[in-house]
Amino acid sequence: MNEDTPPALKLTSAAMQELSEAKEILEHQGLAERLTELIGAPITASLKLLPDSAERIIYSAVEKSLQKGLDLAVTSLGKEDGLIKKPRLMSHKVLAGLSGAAGGSLGGLTVAAELPISTVLILRSVADIARSQGEDLSQLEPRLACLEVLALGPAPAAAEKINGDSAEEGEDADIGYLAVRIAMGKQISDATKYVAKHGLVNRAAPPLVQLLNMIGKRFGLVVSEKMAAQAIPVIGAVGGALVNTYFIGHFQDIARAHFTIRRLEREFGTAVVKEAYRRLVVSGE
Repeated sequence: MNEDTPPALKLTSAAMQELSEAKEILEHQGLAERLTELIGAPITASLKLLPDSAERIIYSAVEKSLQKGLDLAVTSLGKEDGLIKKPRLMSHKVLAGLSGAAGGSLGGLTVAAELPISTVLILRSVADIARSQGEDLSQLEPRLACLEVLALGPAPAAAEKINGDSAEEGEDADIGYLAVRIAMGKQISDATKYVAKHGLVNRAAPPLVQLLNMIGKRFGLVVSEKMAAQAIPVIGAVGGALVNTYFIGHFQDIARAHFTIRRLEREFGTAVVKEAYRRLVVSGE
């Protein structure tokens, strides 16, 4: 056994409760459900009204946002206010709301200008949450794990609109939190090694391109749900602010769950926590 690997321990009842709460967020509480409650109508109906050009707009906005996110993760994420232990969730939500108000007042297609701002706010908030769960943000891997949060959570309802398949049949069907983490594990590792050696001189390097493509695929689906809500004419500035607040709140919840699981893995061992998580998923508890 590697000296850095903690011994396998049995999860305590308190740890199991934390894991169960994290699983509920990561497997069941998607943005579409929250927006449906806010709007008062199924978000899937709004998704079907998006123009065909929406996919191109979303792709461009997500690509730009993730490039900014990668810059932030590599160069400065977690360096600000390094002594702060309590996440500043509300202040980030307020700023995201102000950003969304502009988008809502001008229509959902302003996502190209507004999304990079929201993404930076999300990542700063995620970094606060990561730090509060004991992550060492002086290291590159935990900072890239903050970027990874954008790809986690339940399969977005937008998969049906973008892919033309049902959520169950499409290749973007919800394969679960652990499966996404496993799929992204090599990408995070390769990107960490590459950036540590070369920095961001060559952004077209395969490890970086593959990482951002994998994150962008799922993040773009969530963004399309947000865009569908903001495109509704009656939403306006106030509704746009609320949608953006829900948007950042969604990723704050995902981050809390994700970094809680990472903390439990450090405390009890990765294999033990993953096996307990699988049992919770199978049992539906």
